[in-house]
Amino acid sequence: MNHRDRVRHRAPAETGGPPTRTVTLDDIARLVGVSRATVSNAYNRPDQLSTALRDRILGAARDLGYPGPDPAARSLRRGVAASVGVVLTETLSYAFSDSAAIAFLHGLTRRLEAHGLSVLLIPASPRRDAAAVRDAIVDGFVVYSMPDDDQHVSAIRRRNLPTVFVDQPRQSGSPFVGVDNLPAAREAARHLVDLGHRRLGVVSFPCRSDGHRGLADEDRQASPTRAVTRDRLAGYRAAAEAAGIAWIDVPVEERLRSDAAEGFDAGIALLTRPDPPTGILAMSDHLALGVIDAADHLGLDVPGDVSVVGFDDIPRAARWDPPLTTVQQPLTERGEVAGDLLLEALQHPGSEAPTRVLPTALVLRGSTALARTSDRR
Repeated sequence: MNHRDRVRHRAPAETGGPPTRTVTLDDIARLVGVSRATVSNAYNRPDQLSTALRDRILGAARDLGYPGPDPAARSLRRGVAASVGVVLTETLSYAFSDSAAIAFLHGLTRRLEAHGLSVLLIPASPRRDAAAVRDAIVDGFVVYSMPDDDQHVSAIRRRNLPTVFVDQPRQSGSPFVGVDNLPAAREAARHLVDLGHRRLGVVSFPCRSDGHRGLADEDRQASPTRAVTRDRLAGYRAAAEAAGIAWIDVPVEERLRSDAAEGFDAGIALLTRPDPPTGILAMSDHLALGVIDAADHLGLDVPGDVSVVGFDDIPRAARWDPPLTTVQQPLTERGEVAGDLLLEALQHPGSEAPTRVLPTALVLRGSTALARTSDRR
């Protein structure tokens, strides 16, 4: 029986027979006439074998239909996966449509790939089970903007792997990178107040992970489970109350996602109120651009009838009509810093967990202007 016939005898599935059992290193070793360790070296330590012997082993493996060592098993044996889990609070399709998330991922992957690390994106909406986090074969995690009480955060903590938190939540003992949202939001609201606007409105991120979409009452505003929502609301409120504006008179439209469609819907709700706001604060640029579209849909002028302020300074903000006044934060740099912090944690386990707070700046553009004299109370 020649070599090819022996292979066919061992793999009848190739000729339409019943499926065979999984091919192992022992099968290849018996076929070639070497030890199992020698076969393993052909894959894991090729410098230990002659080129001719390695070629014989790999050729026999191909004939038997052996796909190579299981990557998961190999990483478990070595204790290194060369991969980082990036946990996102939304679906993957949403992440790749959000300019702020794209910029963050660009900065992060640029840092990690330079050190031979790949990225595993893990969507972790509140409706998804935490199994993807529990079972992920990774060396560490980057958690991107998650609620305080999310089950995925708890599952990650139990893994006890190096983890960097971005934006939210802050976790004791873990590195963190983000911006100081409260003073940044306060500056944005103070800008509208200084322009004479006294009727304000807010388009907000979710306060809780319960699917609510509409006006956020006092109870919801008092207990957001997302730190970014909590801090930006607090900043808006501080500026309004400092100007003598009762916060209870400021409508807060809560929406599920940070996209233009949600901003448009919230903008319609605010601008069709009996006493509509003349200044609207949106917690993201995507929401703000949707508000501008809503104003245009209703025949209102921005900034003549209503001024709009966003948050992020995504590329489209400067190109919109009118260009958007917004809070600029370093989106790509945030990813780069997160990558640096994780690399440090991987290289020096148990080291100090730093907090990096990045700068923000209010960028004034054409979407804000002085309130009309009749609107200044």
